[in-house]
Amino acid sequence: MQEMPETTLEAPVIRPEAAPLLSVRDLTVNFAAERGRVRAVAGVSFDLAPGETLGLVGESGCGKTVTAMSILRLLPVPLAEVTGEIRFQGEELLGLPDSHMRQIRGNRIAMVFQEPMTALNPVLTVGEQVAEALRLHRGLSHPEAWREAGAALSRVGFPDAAHRLGQYPHQLSGGLRQRALMAMALACDPELLIADEPTTALDVTIQAQILALLARLKAELGLAVLFITHNLGIVAQTADRVAVMYAGLIVEAAPTAELFRHPDHPYTQGLLGSVPRLDFSRPPGGTLAAIKGHLPAEPPAGCLFRDRCPLVHGRCLEEPPWVEVGPGHVVRCWNYV
Repeated sequence: MQEMPETTLEAPVIRPEAAPLLSVRDLTVNFAAERGRVRAVAGVSFDLAPGETLGLVGESGCGKTVTAMSILRLLPVPLAEVTGEIRFQGEELLGLPDSHMRQIRGNRIAMVFQEPMTALNPVLTVGEQVAEALRLHRGLSHPEAWREAGAALSRVGFPDAAHRLGQYPHQLSGGLRQRALMAMALACDPELLIADEPTTALDVTIQAQILALLARLKAELGLAVLFITHNLGIVAQTADRVAVMYAGLIVEAAPTAELFRHPDHPYTQGLLGSVPRLDFSRPPGGTLAAIKGHLPAEPPAGCLFRDRCPLVHGRCLEEPPWVEVGPGHVVRCWNYV
């Protein structure tokens, strides 16, 4: 008799091979709204090892950015209720005093936001914004921080960095603004970088440059990276492992190559099926595959994907368990039980 895959009703701990730098356990985020509490993240768990890149993917509104903001404790209190555990090098972040968290945020854990024009302060020069983190976290004097800011801009590929220090965000192209954000994030040599859609609104040539820059800096600095995106092509070339989110849940996780070879969750299959291809596998005039429907405003009971799933059946009215379908490959679906 064939051995059945291992199942569990608990959220899986998606473990890398090395000891984790970041450990997230049963992270749940609820927001206050007129109709009551709205759940944005529903029990997310994963580990991230030093030097590793974890891709967190899913369509807009699935909870990726809220997960990242929760790690840095940037969500507004008391509008956002965050529960669970977030451990960074063994230290629990959710219970830290604000003063202690400010020493970690921007120093040991940094974030690159997805909208560089709104993330940068329009009334401060680029040099002032990079130097601010160095003065705050490293205690440098203004001249010392200014010199280090120039070095940070040079490290991320700014041409004529000494001149650019005195420029304002509106004087920079979209690609240079994104590099400025990366310089700010990396100025204090963090151990963990959270990159939230860092190539959004950039043309494909600049996207490629930013991704190549991120890969080089990761190798040089030994960074761990939590890479948030909806672009599966970017995930394929940047991530060591991938976690797929849907409606606040991780529904599948696997090493990157394994996920692309054998996507098991119907949602993951739908995401990959909707990507345009250049191998002429689609007949002339054929349309892209699409996932019917949209993210639920009110999550249904049982499997959250059941109203959009082509493989739905009666058991999907119950909450599906986690199933380990291969080494490091887990999926939350009744079809594998």
